[in-house]
Amino acid sequence: MKSFLPFIKRSITAVLAGTLLFSTPVFSQEFSWKFNNGLPENRNESKELDRFANDVGAATDNKLQIKVYHGGSLGLKNEDVLRWLPTGAAEMGLVWANYLGRDAPAMNAVYIQGSVGSTEEHLKAIPVLKDIYAEELKEWGIVPAGFLALPILYASIFCRDEAVNTLETLRTKKLRVWSKDMVETFDKLGVSAQIIGQTEMYVALKTGVVDCAVYPALYAKTVSLQEVTGFASYLYPIAGLPYVLGASEQQWNSLPASMQSAVKKAADDLFARSTDYSDDNEKEQKARQELEQAGIKWLADFPAQDQRAFLDAAASTWQTMAEEAGGNAPANRAKILKAVGR
Repeated sequence: MKSFLPFIKRSITAVLAGTLLFSTPVFSQEFSWKFNNGLPENRNESKELDRFANDVGAATDNKLQIKVYHGGSLGLKNEDVLRWLPTGAAEMGLVWANYLGRDAPAMNAVYIQGSVGSTEEHLKAIPVLKDIYAEELKEWGIVPAGFLALPILYASIFCRDEAVNTLETLRTKKLRVWSKDMVETFDKLGVSAQIIGQTEMYVALKTGVVDCAVYPALYAKTVSLQEVTGFASYLYPIAGLPYVLGASEQQWNSLPASMQSAVKKAADDLFARSTDYSDDNEKEQKARQELEQAGIKWLADFPAQDQRAFLDAAASTWQTMAEEAGGNAPANRAKILKAVGR
């Protein structure tokens, strides 16, 4: 009997080794993912996305490496994200509802420019917005792996050749905007607006395709507006929709649970950093000063009645867009209004 013990021990050892070999967790596999970011590399959000990618790498011992491609360098357009992201053309990408008017009008109508008027209202709306995003994107084969909030921004009108700080004067100009709701809101105010992508805005201003552009002062230098405009004036606050860190559902499901958790943890940390609004006003004032030093003449704000007129027009646009979009849009709007206490 004793003579069989070494054989039995060797057999058990071999079986255990084989079991371990064939049950090695999937997370031993390495993944290399592309992340499409349409924002310029020098934007703060882009730097935060790089930090997010680094955090994921550190948490997975670089088994999951995410490379962020800034400024649309992959050639994938923001407005087409619902088409290319599910295919895995890039495994992840920044999704922003303001760009989705063509393919997902209900999402585009969820939270337009002028929807809320304060930081407090915005913070109340964000949890509802996240739930809406998750529900809507599921229909497109996209997983919201996380969120990146925008600061409370201050939208100003930047103009090439003439000082503009009233709606009356703006009605004589061609204005660049970035979303359908903005076109409709300004149309209600008698202002001619057209959608021009961020990457085309500089040339459009330089060549006179448009005379003015809506843009937050905080980011104006990142797109070199000081080179093609000479005047600016504040019009309204932007409590922006959070960006979604979208992932192709098919690619997401290929990740082991441990890596999915690492992505979500890094994304949660990113979201916490991006919802610190304590110094937004200070950043805005510093940005204006830097723009003035670069040659832009900062004008007095649009009159209070003009600012109110914009917000009233935006409220009307929001209701109209939600009704026209149909589907979940009216209910989504009602959820947000309830959340902010209106």
